Amino acid sequence: MAEWKDRERPDTIVLFDVDGTLTPARRPVTKEVLEALKELRKKVVIGFVGGSDLSKQKEQLGAGGTLGSQVIDDFDFVFPENGLAAYRLGKQLASQSFIGWIGEEKYAKLVNFILKYIADLEIPRKRGTFIEFRNGMINVSPIGRNCSLQERDEYEAYDKVHHIREKFVEVLRENFPDYSLTYSIGGQISFDVFPTGWDKTYCLTHLEVEGFKEIHFFGDKTYKGGNDYEIYRHPSVTGHSVTSPDDTIRILKEIFGI
Repeated sequence: MAEWKDRERPDTIVLFDVDGTLTPARRPVTKEVLEALKELRKKVVIGFVGGSDLSKQKEQLGAGGTLGSQVIDDFDFVFPENGLAAYRLGKQLASQSFIGWIGEEKYAKLVNFILKYIADLEIPRKRGTFIEFRNGMINVSPIGRNCSLQERDEYEAYDKVHHIREKFVEVLRENFPDYSLTYSIGGQISFDVFPTGWDKTYCLTHLEVEGFKEIHFFGDKTYKGGNDYEIYRHPSVTGHSVTSPDDTIRILKEIFGI
């Protein structure tokens, strides 16, 4: 732990979800959050773990700060795609591949089914990029990830009433029971699909050799079916459920005195 000797509590790491925890959903981080993280890093080791790929996290976490695309240097650990891609002190660690795990034939059957299901969905708007392929998972959006921020907010409200994503996930579970996949609803407009066990707890495998005595996690989707649930409930983790970036700052002040 020589790298962390400058911290007041070098045996403690604090991990954060991104959307809804450090930033509003798909929006940039505020200067207040960046300042809180800067102060927190003096006390403990910090990292973030999100479902999106690194490029999207750079957009959100760099937009309000000074380092921009060098956001991986603002955190000690960076875990895009639930930790299937990983960085430690700016250096990339080993990664996993969803397509290598599932195989092209099974992947094609899954994608074809998803696209046919979306084609038959009766929802107010459809845009583009209904399936986003990532290194460790796929992200499925009934409205399409190319929707505007206003359309994103409108779809979220619609989904809360009609449960489009929940029903979609249940249909996939019924039709692909032997695929060993986990479906995790997060953010406003989509859900992730990945091999069982490749949820956010996967990032913890990178921390096993570090010897941390305390692992804290902050997230907003901590309910069952949310993409923070598994790591929030993990026995090695002290979980904190938040409602917004401001709520995250409030709890950090209470616990760590920043």
